Amino acid sequence: MQTLIPLSFRDLLPKGIWDALTKINHFFRDICSSKLNGDHIERLETNIIKTICKLEMIFHPSFFDSMELVPVDLPYEVKVGGPIQYIWMYPFEKLDIIVAM
Repeated sequence: MQTLIPLSFRDLLPKGIWDALTKINHFFRDICSSKLNGDHIERLETNIIKTICKLEMIFHPSFFDSMELVPVDLPYEVKVGGPIQYIWMYPFEKLDIIVAM
């Protein structure tokens, strides 16, 4: 999905809307990768704020609720807890990884 969405909407949406949706798509692709360095996380942290501001300028305010701020917190969670795929696991899935090591 992360590669198909930007390609499928490229010709259907105006450039500004397509750009904002593509940036948020790239943010989630990057934040879910297994290898991230500190500089890249810092860049993600600043870029997601700019991207959400672009989305707020495009879409009507009733489109947004408190969940729009969740992506702003994700880079901090990666700094504290490591790769996001391990944070989003259920406890028994984490146990399987520890036992396999």
